[in-house]
Amino acid sequence: MLLTDVADFLQQPLFTLLGTSVTWTEVLGFGTGALCVWLVARQHIANWPLGIANCLLFILLFSQAGLYADAGLQLVFISLGVYGWWNWVRGGGPGADTLPVRRTTRNEWVVLGAAGVAGLAGIIWLLVTATDSTVPFWDALTTVLSLMATYGQCRKRLESWWLWIAADIVYVPLYAYKGLFLTSLLYIGFMALCVTGLVNWRRSMAADHERVEVAA
Repeated sequence: MLLTDVADFLQQPLFTLLGTSVTWTEVLGFGTGALCVWLVARQHIANWPLGIANCLLFILLFSQAGLYADAGLQLVFISLGVYGWWNWVRGGGPGADTLPVRRTTRNEWVVLGAAGVAGLAGIIWLLVTATDSTVPFWDALTTVLSLMATYGQCRKRLESWWLWIAADIVYVPLYAYKGLFLTSLLYIGFMALCVTGLVNWRRSMAADHERVEVAA
């Protein structure tokens, strides 16, 4: 009953934006999402627990908006969040305090590309046959791009930021179309933070290379 009460409270309108009610869920999703991306750009480990909380909020928000693939995607994000949290702490290997930033390898691109195409086709089919989604292709496309970007984020692959930027370019008009104007604005901010993250991670990778060359 307590969880039901909390969910009901989060769905209550807080204010109106462009003629559409904005709920507590969307406001809290806005805040936690922005802070999470800011922390990722700075390679701060706290981004992972905060990101998991953000996913829980978005499950509720996207289910209400009929964005079922995005809602289901949050469950995958939670699992990847646990993996990413562990990998950032333990994935650097012997003698390493942190996981270093690296480029995505050719083999990783081949696997990601194949999985992305298969995933896109499968999700579109599922949305068309099993839901009342009005945007099956775009919902599926953002889902696939987000999963690919999250994998890269878990492994600290530099190109994950380009994948996030590509996803955000689609997310902004998609959420506006669904009346989630505050979330649409949030994703415009995400794009700016993604550029910051790309620059910061590139500098970090360059600094790591310089340290290796000096040590050699």
